[in-house]
Amino acid sequence: MIPTPLTGVVPPVCTPLTPDREVDVPSLLRLVDHLVEGGVHGLFVLGSTSEAAYLTDRQRRVVVEAVTGHVGGRLPVLAGVIDMTTPRVLDHVREVTAAGADAVVATAPFYARTHPAEIARHYRLIAAASPVPVVAYDLPVSVHTKLPAEVILDLAAEGVLAGLKDSSGDLAGFRTVVVGARNRPDITGFSVLTGSELITDAALAVGADGAVPGLANVDPAGYVRLDRLCRAGDWESARAEQERLCALFGLVGVGDPGRMGGGSSALGAFKAALQLRGVIDCAATAEPQVPLSPEEVERVGKFLAGAGLL
Repeated sequence: MIPTPLTGVVPPVCTPLTPDREVDVPSLLRLVDHLVEGGVHGLFVLGSTSEAAYLTDRQRRVVVEAVTGHVGGRLPVLAGVIDMTTPRVLDHVREVTAAGADAVVATAPFYARTHPAEIARHYRLIAAASPVPVVAYDLPVSVHTKLPAEVILDLAAEGVLAGLKDSSGDLAGFRTVVVGARNRPDITGFSVLTGSELITDAALAVGADGAVPGLANVDPAGYVRLDRLCRAGDWESARAEQERLCALFGLVGVGDPGRMGGGSSALGAFKAALQLRGVIDCAATAEPQVPLSPEEVERVGKFLAGAGLL
């Protein structure tokens, strides 16, 4: 079971692939060790940074079984159950919990537009079927639905949701949830986590419980250090560390936008950085994403060097 509330740095774990696009389990386990050694407080598999949308159901299960088996209860493992509709999500819940996940993370339904009442029903049905806590994932850029703060807070009060991972980039909306959870006596043990690499310090300043930054794959120790500085109230040092991480985050833009999308560039850069750091064997991303060129990988290396990581 996850701590209530879950706090600290919980990276969304990349999924290393072989050149023929199968899950590279040895590289995945080295990545887990790299994150654990960096001091992280939990692991989130099968999220956006994990390329969950590109993985087959079989590959998803391989990832969860490999990570939970390797971690062996040392850290909580959260697993994404992201899919278009409630019945499909419930299938994933059964799979990832059987594979050992300590919590499940679900977006709102997508493809078909949903009403807030339908979103609430979706989460209630997931919670009724799940033997582990349910965390809501606010991802409007992909799901095309912003989770309403009042729905999240009401579901938290009901005990349906154990937490929120907010990747909306809406700091004001995020604050609404943080303050609402703090001020409602019927909400206890609810975790509010930011998914932003760039405003982690600001989110912690307004009361976030922790962060789920994709860049923490590359520099877990940096985000753990940032979290520690914020909790100690050393905001000047925290700002300097956040600014170093913001500069490092520039690596997500190395891909030529004339030939690839932002996702290909960002995920390709994370994996290239991990390969350059000797953590994973291959920087391949799932099809149909476009790979980085050798010149773009070289630029990734310059960002790593600038951040003191090479």
